[in-house]
Amino acid sequence: MSLNKNGWNGFLKLCASASKKKMLDELFGLFLTAEERESVATRCLIVRELLAEKKPQRQISKDLQVSIAKITRGSNEIKEIAPAFKKFLKEKI
Repeated sequence: MSLNKNGWNGFLKLCASASKKKMLDELFGLFLTAEERESVATRCLIVRELLAEKKPQRQISKDLQVSIAKITRGSNEIKEIAPAFKKFLKEKI
């Protein structure tokens, strides 16, 4: 197993063991810069809007003040996920 894969798996294990939102917030505060957290937050909003299927991509881009390319990349990734995972995301996000 590569060092990065080992590190990623360790990070995922840490996240899975965090039992409270506050603990996750502290964990992400330690491992991610403010810019990285902002990027993840924006990605979450993009995915939420795309999964809701209520707005065209250009409107999402305008509303979230991000490039249409970011919206398109998110849309392309959603097309690749398993139906069960997509259902999970729609319920949780």
